[in-house]
Amino acid sequence: MSMADLRAGLIGLGMMGRHHARNLRAIDGVQLVGVADAMGDPHGVAGDLEIKKSIDELIQVGLDYCVVAAPTVYHDEIGTKLAEAGVHALIEKPLAKDTASAKGLAELFKAKGLVGAVGHIERYNPALQNLRKRLEAGELGDLYQVATRRQGPFPNRIADVGVIKDLGSHDIDLTAWVTQRDYELVAARSMFKSGRQYEDMVSATCQLSGGLMSNHLVNWLTPTKERLCIVTGEKGMFVADTLTADLTFYGNGLQVDTWDGLAQFRGVSEGDVTRFAIAKPEPLRTEHENFRDAVLGKDADIVTLEQGARVVQVCEAMIESSKTNEFIKIS
Repeated sequence: MSMADLRAGLIGLGMMGRHHARNLRAIDGVQLVGVADAMGDPHGVAGDLEIKKSIDELIQVGLDYCVVAAPTVYHDEIGTKLAEAGVHALIEKPLAKDTASAKGLAELFKAKGLVGAVGHIERYNPALQNLRKRLEAGELGDLYQVATRRQGPFPNRIADVGVIKDLGSHDIDLTAWVTQRDYELVAARSMFKSGRQYEDMVSATCQLSGGLMSNHLVNWLTPTKERLCIVTGEKGMFVADTLTADLTFYGNGLQVDTWDGLAQFRGVSEGDVTRFAIAKPEPLRTEHENFRDAVLGKDADIVTLEQGARVVQVCEAMIESSKTNEFIKIS
């Protein structure tokens, strides 16, 4: 460890914590100096580090920043203690169990002048990183709609939230980020098909700023995995597949009226299809490198706590809309 290395801690050694530990050990300029989990170390990631029992014990190790991969219900308490101790934090999504707690954390980190980020890993998927650059460059012209599909089997990990906060949160963040728009109106239908207390299926229709509409299908009741983000606009359609990190563009064809029957039709026609060759670094590695750079005060693309709080707010609007049959306004 060099003198300049950032001292990083990790609380939560479960499914995600295991991957965080691997990346904290792999990136330059960072040393993993402490880990904590009240439940122990099921995946054996601690190495020669003593496993602390609580966030209080972990803070005593002396940290520049901490990754929080404990269950969502503890994020508020852990995040608050880290902020009070002057420790920067990368907190797994969803940021907190409810909008009030999430906004509270965002305000606290801001007041303390600390870097806080949320682990919305999909934003770092190479296909979506590439798509954002292309949309920003105007390759689609005016944006019309975004449709996301995130469907698959039930994940074999403890779910302390339903499918909206667990999985839908990914699509809410990536849609707002890739289009650089904000959610304004949210409507949703949800289902409870597997006897759990939380919803396991949702279909949502939303409006984002600038009149953009979005549609999100999310469930964990599907026997095959699907993770798609489809953006349609004036010049064609992009399809980002975040399972394979592929990005494909379907261009609108040039209209040629060959016979009278078609001459009446002035819509779009099929054009060229392009699959882009893009580099495919591991999204979690990219997320960690960006957070490290943010802590060092460099230019970095992190999911801010404010953005993370907005995602929780949109999730809760979906849950609310499902109960009330109303469109919910996002203030």
